[in-house]
Amino acid sequence: MTTALPQVTSLEKFLKLPYINESPAWEYINGETLQKPMGGGKHSLLQKRLVSVIDANNSNYEAFPELRCSFGLRSVVQDVVVLASNQLPVDENGDISSTGIEFAPPWVIEILSPDQSQTKVTGNILHCIKNGTKLGWLIDPSERSILFYQPNTLPDLLSGTDILPVLQDISLTLCVDDIFAWLKRR
Repeated sequence: MTTALPQVTSLEKFLKLPYINESPAWEYINGETLQKPMGGGKHSLLQKRLVSVIDANNSNYEAFPELRCSFGLRSVVQDVVVLASNQLPVDENGDISSTGIEFAPPWVIEILSPDQSQTKVTGNILHCIKNGTKLGWLIDPSERSILFYQPNTLPDLLSGTDILPVLQDISLTLCVDDIFAWLKRR
């Protein structure tokens, strides 16, 4: 179930609200303030494994869970965001910034939660693609399938042994079955 608050008049005002990063995080979409639904066990495990596998490939990219992305009149918290190392925002001390990013990341990954609207999640991925994201995945654990999105191309639905596309500079080969095998108890 998604919780909504009264309309905030601008993205700038939303970003100044003191509670937007409380768990679960708040998002600003089309002038509406919504609280993101909690993901649950499958969601958390997939998110954890994705970050670990992407980071283990020794590329110039890093994966971040639950990073706020604010651009194009939206502020959303993607399940996983993959950024080039030179895109990492830093504060005045040279430390990683605590505020998130203000641009479309190269790769976004969303994991559909049972109480989440697929249309809203798809809308967030499409918003990213329209603003410069090169690759988006929408993982649906209940269907054991992954929709992937790229600019100027129709989305594609992958399942089973279909190989998942990744960013060009990342050396990683995963099929859809690999992703869902992570849900099995060890």
